Amino acid sequence: MMKPLSKQLRCPRLDPGALGVRPTARRWASSDAPKITTHYSIHPRDQDPRWEGTEMERFADQADVVVVGAGPAGLSAAIRLKQLALAEEREVRVCVVEKASQIGAHTLSGACLEPSALNELLPDWKERGAPLHTPVTEDIFSILTEKHRIPVPMLPGLPMNNHGNYIVRLGNLVRWLGEQAEELGVELYPGYAAAEVLFHEDGSVKGIATNDVGIAKDGSPKDTFERGMELHAQVTLFGEGCHGHLAKQLYRHFNLRQNCEPQTYAIGLKEVGLDYSNPYLSPFREFQRWKHHPFVAPTLEGGERIGYGARALNEGGVQSIPELTFPGGILIGCSPGFMNVPKIKGTHTAMKSGMLAAEAVFPRLAVLEEDSAPSAGLHVPEYAESLKASWVWKELHAVRNIRPSFHNYLGLYGGMVYTGIFYWILRGKEPWTLKHCGLDSDQLKPAKECTPIEYPRPDGKLSFDLLSSVALSGTNHEGDQPAHLTLRDDSVPVERNLAIYDGPEQRFCPAGVYEYVPTDDGAGMRLQINAQNCVHCKTCDIKDPSQNINWVVPEGSGGPAYNGM
Repeated sequence: MMKPLSKQLRCPRLDPGALGVRPTARRWASSDAPKITTHYSIHPRDQDPRWEGTEMERFADQADVVVVGAGPAGLSAAIRLKQLALAEEREVRVCVVEKASQIGAHTLSGACLEPSALNELLPDWKERGAPLHTPVTEDIFSILTEKHRIPVPMLPGLPMNNHGNYIVRLGNLVRWLGEQAEELGVELYPGYAAAEVLFHEDGSVKGIATNDVGIAKDGSPKDTFERGMELHAQVTLFGEGCHGHLAKQLYRHFNLRQNCEPQTYAIGLKEVGLDYSNPYLSPFREFQRWKHHPFVAPTLEGGERIGYGARALNEGGVQSIPELTFPGGILIGCSPGFMNVPKIKGTHTAMKSGMLAAEAVFPRLAVLEEDSAPSAGLHVPEYAESLKASWVWKELHAVRNIRPSFHNYLGLYGGMVYTGIFYWILRGKEPWTLKHCGLDSDQLKPAKECTPIEYPRPDGKLSFDLLSSVALSGTNHEGDQPAHLTLRDDSVPVERNLAIYDGPEQRFCPAGVYEYVPTDDGAGMRLQINAQNCVHCKTCDIKDPSQNINWVVPEGSGGPAYNGM
């Protein structure tokens, strides 16, 4: 439930172009390319005469801890902070901002939940009515050929073994965690997207600003324009999920990725790795084709399609985790990437990371006087130390080589042999750590080197077309706003992506956001961005071979409306 913000303070006028990402040096894209991007992160408002005279002051509010993202990690952190405060009879103000219109509405997962972290956080979760009702009774693991399956024995101790886990709708669990947080006094603000990182004069994180509203599609202010507000904190926990918009800014600002491998990803339709090389591959259409496999189809026949969604997943493992702490802030959950890849599970590790962050932060919080504010953000390196001493790090370190082991001459089979020898026998104790093949965006080959893929037409029973699927995601955005899929250079899609890779964004996007259409004069092609379709999966930002797409938050509450998915 949205609660009124207290202690509102008027802030001085801010530089309208002062965002966490650097705007492009030029004001507009090249004149010969159709203008696509109108977002102020690319075209600063202080250089746009339409914004002259517009009131740009923002209100600010002070909390002890601000959490960005009401997912499993963020809510676990907020709950743990309040538990610690209650035990010591201290007042600690914890505010959680969430871009979805309701808690859990942007949450998407399988999900087969390992309850270890939940047992630690709320040992009486059964009595509290947690929505964990379906324990796993059987595991079936297979390698699918074109028409058949090769059964793989599920040996005890393998990470894919799900004994003791629960099949859940993760959105329902997140909604329930939100209820537990509110009962403890956590302030939840759904529908408020964190759009900008704020900094103290010393460079430490001061907090976040929520997004402005009332901006027209052409980038001009509407009569209804309102500035977002600032939330300041002693420390800010960033739990945005995979490939977070603010986390990307923090990686650059504090150089947090200097000592780790590049992150690598998958898209959660079925596990389609985003390190594929053929630009003609469509993850969505691969998923539709997979459902017709003779081993899969009998499970789905006679069923009804009632929902759809897609989400990127971190698959880099422990070697791709960046530095986790910096002055004023902490990275938690799937934002830095704590997913156990062979388990295909990250909820339990995300929750534990949030709990460990809370336990590291709480002793460092100062008792602030009324209307006072710190002049610098807290740096809490104890969090990274406790994480590396926890079962989270031990679990991730043990499986660190499984994902990169599939990049070998024998591919899938070589990776399975490696897993069998070095994980099942040695439990990941081999004295080396394999590297990934680089950024997923660098893996595409030019279209001329690849063969187009012919996909079967959907039958409307097991397989379906893209747009009718997206309609079931409940996705909605205010139409008259700048596209939140921004381009650093509007000329790149046609001059590079279309020319070299035959426009892969129109295939790797699982929501039909990108399409190439004829220009008005019919002399060429242009990229059209259907931002209203976006399901916030971040695949475009990850896989774009030119790294020209920068996903930013739309107006608050926009996006999918997953019903407990």
